[in-house]
Amino acid sequence: MKLNSTIFITLAATVAGGLFSGCGRSDDSGKPAPIGVSTVEYVERAPGKPGGTLRISTPADTPTIDPHVALGGHWQGQLLFDSLVYLDDKGGITPWLAKSWTVSPDGKTYTFRLRDDVSFSDGAKFNAEAVLVNLDRIRDPATKAAVATAYVGPYVGGKVIDEFTVEVHLSEPYSPFLNYLATCYLGMLSPKAIREHPETLTERPIGSGPFVIESYVRNQGMRFVKRKDYNWAPDFIRHQGPAYLDRIELDFVPEEMSRYSALTAGQYDVTLDASWQNVAAIRADKSLVFANTVIKGFPVPAVIFNTQRPPFDDVRVRRAVALATDREGIAQMVGFGELSPKTDFLSSNSTYYDPAFKDALKTNLAEANRLLDEAGWTDRDAQGRRQKGGAVLSAEVLVSTTSVPGTIIVGVQSDVKKIGVDLRLINIPATQMLVKRNAGEYQAIVNTFWFMNTPDILYILFHSKQIITPDYIGQNYSRLSDPELDKLLTDARHAQDPAQLKALYSRAQQRLTELVPAVPLFENQVKTAHQAYVKGIIYDTSHTKPYFGTAWLDK
Repeated sequence: MKLNSTIFITLAATVAGGLFSGCGRSDDSGKPAPIGVSTVEYVERAPGKPGGTLRISTPADTPTIDPHVALGGHWQGQLLFDSLVYLDDKGGITPWLAKSWTVSPDGKTYTFRLRDDVSFSDGAKFNAEAVLVNLDRIRDPATKAAVATAYVGPYVGGKVIDEFTVEVHLSEPYSPFLNYLATCYLGMLSPKAIREHPETLTERPIGSGPFVIESYVRNQGMRFVKRKDYNWAPDFIRHQGPAYLDRIELDFVPEEMSRYSALTAGQYDVTLDASWQNVAAIRADKSLVFANTVIKGFPVPAVIFNTQRPPFDDVRVRRAVALATDREGIAQMVGFGELSPKTDFLSSNSTYYDPAFKDALKTNLAEANRLLDEAGWTDRDAQGRRQKGGAVLSAEVLVSTTSVPGTIIVGVQSDVKKIGVDLRLINIPATQMLVKRNAGEYQAIVNTFWFMNTPDILYILFHSKQIITPDYIGQNYSRLSDPELDKLLTDARHAQDPAQLKALYSRAQQRLTELVPAVPLFENQVKTAHQAYVKGIIYDTSHTKPYFGTAWLDK
């Protein structure tokens, strides 16, 4: 995700830790993890002790708790909502609310056989009809579910076969469909609430998850209580029955130092966004546990270019900016040695990630200068800025309060000044950013990272059909339109064979390093700290976010 710029407060927000051991080991893809990245548990290893209240601090509120619209707190989604399927730690599809499924030979019809023992917290039954009510709601333009709609784009309808068997129809083969169904964005809401109380779904949504919302005060906090009758966690995580915790109390604490101080003082059990500058102290404190994890999807970008507007309609200028960016220096300045620089367009733990292009945009000032010379920006003014035909090589970069930290884009601004590029940072309110972004009225934009459990995120972000129009709010902020890339990403959506998918996504990753629609900066990493007496936290496999249904207090 997602997801959107309102979530990006400080590199990343709202994630939690678990039973961590060591660092720098392999992640769930089997590939070596970046230095400093922690290993985590994905399954419950032993039963915990019931009872108690978990106190959590997190930086900011989420725009909505409605998973279909723009859920920001993905770990909150895991408390409240269940999905049809789940992923194992290798990315394979496993059962959840759907016990089994079949796919038609043409890839257009999915038949799900559902559990018959699931209910929503308002008493509504989970069944085939509930599945179709949810999918139809996502597809309905009135829901304004721009992101979720993109994930179920080919969905055209369905059919109830019997109470617990549902047939889902797609307009075309769609290989990432089950991956998206495993996310909290496509979590199931009560059909009764959808029909009778749709106005409540933003702040009091009704799901079938292990917790329910007891109270919610905007920009202050949330209180959750467990469902004592919950007994349908994903098979893969090996947990049976309700959550161990009785309650979870969440407070929004914007200041990093306040969260750290409150944690060390024992006011909170978990903080969901520890400060990078406090990492060394947290690691040294034996009463605390720290984790630094990488999320699958699109790495953190320094800047996203509007490839349809000068000067970034010239790929040589885009590549020069990327090659001039000192990722290592920025990562050290911002992340105190904990961040892993990236020069390609897919997180290293994503399925079908190809490391062959990991150095494609590695810092190279000589090549950056050569490209600008080749593009005709050969003259310099008194300030050292490049010129061509009397015009200065200058561009505005839109920045809002919900964009990446200012130190990052200021660092990029300083780096590219060395090759004669003048980036002017324009700070605007998030509402104005949204208007200008949707209208394409920008040369470059500082937006956010996206995370997703499938490399189809590249389609969402860079296929020309995802360019924003008056009739469609897509997510292609670079406004990139490349026929070759479009075909690769479309073919990948239609393919089923793993070898073919690997080849298609490999070439797509290579093509993106050739087109340079953005400047990748470092892995999308999140950091968490919690008291050592908090046990049993595991990570869900779609969002790499904590699942508190298995957490317990060893006091």
